[in-house]
Amino acid sequence: MKPDTRVVDPNDCVDYLYEYAPEYAKAKGELAELEAYKNSLKAIKMKQSSEQSLGAQEREAYASQEYQDLCKAIGAATYKTEMWKYRLESAKLRFEAWRTQEASNRNLERLTK
Repeated sequence: MKPDTRVVDPNDCVDYLYEYAPEYAKAKGELAELEAYKNSLKAIKMKQSSEQSLGAQEREAYASQEYQDLCKAIGAATYKTEMWKYRLESAKLRFEAWRTQEASNRNLERLTK
C-alpha cells in the first residue's frame, strides 16, 4: 500500500474530530437502542403467538417480519457506527503522523545546524 503523502493540517484533524464526534455518539446510541429493543420485540412476538410451547413461540418470533426488519436495522446501525468510528480514528492517526513528522523535522534541523 502506498503511503499517504498529502500535507496534513493538524487543526483540520482536530476540527474534524470535534465536528463529527457527535455523529459517532448518535450512531452508537441508535445501535444500543436497537440492540436493547431486540429482546423486547422477541418477548412481544412470543406473547402474541398462539403456540403453546416456548420453542414454537420463539421460532415464530424470530420468523416475524418485524424481527427480521429489526435485525436489518441493527446491521445498518452497526455499519454507521463502525464507519464513524474508523473515520474518527483515521483523523487521530493523521494527527499522530503529523506530530511524528514534525518531531523528526526538529531532530533533523538540530543535526544539520
